[in-house]
Amino acid sequence: MKTTIFLFFNLLICNLLFAQSRITYDAGSLIDISSGADVCADAIIINGTYSGGGTICQGPLPVTMLSFTAQAFSKNNAKLEWTTAVELNNSGFEVERRVTLSGVEGWQKIAFVPGSGTTTEPKSYMYEDKKLQTGSYKYRLKQIDYNGNHEYFALENDLVISPPSVFSISQNYPNPSNPKSKIDYEIPFNGKVSIKVYDILGKEAVGLVNETKEAGYYSVEFDGSNLASGVYFYRIAVEGNARHFNKTLKMILVK
Repeated sequence: MKTTIFLFFNLLICNLLFAQSRITYDAGSLIDISSGADVCADAIIINGTYSGGGTICQGPLPVTMLSFTAQAFSKNNAKLEWTTAVELNNSGFEVERRVTLSGVEGWQKIAFVPGSGTTTEPKSYMYEDKKLQTGSYKYRLKQIDYNGNHEYFALENDLVISPPSVFSISQNYPNPSNPKSKIDYEIPFNGKVSIKVYDILGKEAVGLVNETKEAGYYSVEFDGSNLASGVYFYRIAVEGNARHFNKTLKMILVK
């Protein structure tokens, strides 16, 4: 009787570079390895049919991972840290992120961190993912060797970025702007947000934001290309849930 086996995750059968592992599939087995999955061991014997978009790699795994963690810091930034015990022909790690936000689907590559080639000494790595929106994030590492082979290492738990607890708006940066700069702001509840820039006489020069926003962390760009050099003021006004917030700051435009 034929046995059908479907593999949808990484089957890692090697804890150390020099450990030995072996996988044998019985005669008549139908092995279907889905895309993104990998089966790795020192020796793999398939007495049947192999299909699917995944990969089979024989020989020691290229990287043995000791730890992979993530933590939030400075409100809406994430710090990823991982340590390897052994690396074999390791080109590096693609950092991938998946966020549970409306309209955002699938894994996205956000960075590449070079590896250490071949080493039997522990190596530590770090990557900071900055200025995230409120939400729940998944992270994984795609380790790639110099031959193009790869393995995935997924973070065990989601990383959660909580909404801000208070209103905040930053000084535009850089300031003076020449002619562009950015303004970061935080709102702790859903509301109508207005950000406008005024000249020294109090006349509106440009509107930057005029829409309803969910509680979260935001950044908007000021472009003074069509304005004269000088002193300007920008003002944020937020209203919602019977609450409101107003603040005005000064900026300098130099061209």
